[in-house]
Amino acid sequence: MSRLTAEAVSLSFEQHGQIRRVLHELTLDVTKGESLVVLGPSGCGKSTLLNVLAGFQQPDRGRVQIDGRTLEGPGGERGVVFQDDALMPWLDALDNVALGLRIRGLGRAEREARAREVLGLVGLQEHAHYRVSQLSGGQRQRLGLARALAVEPDFLLLDEPFGALDALTRERMQVLTLDLWRKTGKGLFLITHSVDEALFLATDLVVMDGPPARIVKRLRPDFARRYAAGEPVRSIKSDPEFGRLRQALLDEFLEDESLEEPEAEHAH
Repeated sequence: MSRLTAEAVSLSFEQHGQIRRVLHELTLDVTKGESLVVLGPSGCGKSTLLNVLAGFQQPDRGRVQIDGRTLEGPGGERGVVFQDDALMPWLDALDNVALGLRIRGLGRAEREARAREVLGLVGLQEHAHYRVSQLSGGQRQRLGLARALAVEPDFLLLDEPFGALDALTRERMQVLTLDLWRKTGKGLFLITHSVDEALFLATDLVVMDGPPARIVKRLRPDFARRYAAGEPVRSIKSDPEFGRLRQALLDEFLEDESLEEPEAEHAH
């Protein structure tokens, strides 16, 4: 099974004349077919870690590998979804999804067929020729997911992708993410500061603090697999064990106001 690994990565920035260590000899990995969620307060180094895994930033020390092969930059085996959707506003939904396929050299008919296929996966098949400005926030995030999926990566890296959405849309996007994970078998690496989101989406939950980023707890919740097996969202989130773990994580970080839980609504 394919594995994406950050091995003893360190990264520092110079800020106001001082060196700020963001990552220090941090090691973790995500396996294809698993959903690794990193939960932590704002500023702890989560996004920097994702950027290193994506190849957007090179670590000062350590390395990023897939199955023992060291990665030097971005590559098609990793698709990235950002919080600000980073879509091309002058293109319609279909052409936004097809852009990466065009860069790869696929012919027009092939890339349009693939783009329509993934638009169908995220429920936007009827919006193929909508401009970005005509789409809601949730639809734009669906489009971002479709664009990342189009190039058929082994791993999807998601940088707080639902943080700007309202509570109901956010929960719908969480469900869509698990549906896509179940259907495609991708490896997910998702960062969030939402406790509910982390518990629901993770098969492997890493709690992080920092800077420099450090792993303070690791859990293996089974809620994502239960949803994938057919259990309703309401049943999962009303499970006393979900509530117990949620409260335990909130209690642990109660003194850190940047780790908040904005969601109160459950899907029906």
